[in-house]
Amino acid sequence: MKKEKVLIIGSGPAGYTAAIYASRAGLNPILISGLEPGGQLTITTEVENFPGFENPIQGPWLMEQMKKQASAYGTRIINDYVISVDFQKDIHKIKTEKEMFLSHTVIIATGAKAKWLNIEGEEKFRGYGVSACATCDGFFYKNKDVAVVGGGNTAAEEALFLSNLCKKVILIHRRDKLRAEKILQKRLFEKKNIKFIWNSTVEKILGKNDEKIISSIIVSNVQNKSEQEIKLDGFFVAIGHSPTTDIFLNKLEMDSEGYIFTDADSTKTSIEGVFAAGDVTDKVYRQAVTAAGMGCMGALEAESFLTKKKII
Repeated sequence: MKKEKVLIIGSGPAGYTAAIYASRAGLNPILISGLEPGGQLTITTEVENFPGFENPIQGPWLMEQMKKQASAYGTRIINDYVISVDFQKDIHKIKTEKEMFLSHTVIIATGAKAKWLNIEGEEKFRGYGVSACATCDGFFYKNKDVAVVGGGNTAAEEALFLSNLCKKVILIHRRDKLRAEKILQKRLFEKKNIKFIWNSTVEKILGKNDEKIISSIIVSNVQNKSEQEIKLDGFFVAIGHSPTTDIFLNKLEMDSEGYIFTDADSTKTSIEGVFAAGDVTDKVYRQAVTAAGMGCMGALEAESFLTKKKII
């Protein structure tokens, strides 16, 4: 089998940026796009904070542009997903659903996925009133009443998006103040159709079994333990994300939450020749621009590694 110089797992801002830099360095990288090509930005409508654009841009468009740029410079993009890895000292084996690859270096950029509450009724009604993506499913609740649970940027963005479609949006948070950026909070508080329920958690999702659609949620106050039932048409979970690192379990050093450990100011992992970039290792910033920066770092470090090993 041919031994590749660089193989990139994942296709969000980190993966595509790594591909752009690696291909420009003449390393002929392979990028395996994964189950969700483009990552989380493909389900994000307006992106306002990516440098270089005066007006908001669409997340899917930005990812498509990155993909085209990587491909134009020589990246081989494969629409497949990795099912197992075998990181060895001199060569790394990457098995996808369709084929096997050998590569001297690997850049992991598999991103993150939405977290769920794991409460009664959540899984049962998932796709039938319960969602983790307002931009995907918000249209189905036009002029209806919905609730969003969470207090960070994800929850704020979901609530703001839904407020433009829905009759009423209820934002439920377990604390008495939000963690979202101040500019997002300002927009939330200015919206007349967004209501807030503070110091509360959602305990149960109720619905009609015969129609398989939700009808209400049970909300509990964390301070006085009182409960209330809120009737609604849609329920959106927006409590953040967890890194997509299951296939690397026991292969690389990770923390208790599944984030891959990297050296300080580096994308180097615990295995020589394996690098991690973006949301798989970053639990602090988790922005498209920082993920892209780390993708650049990963490619440059992979090139340096190959040069020291006299592979290039």
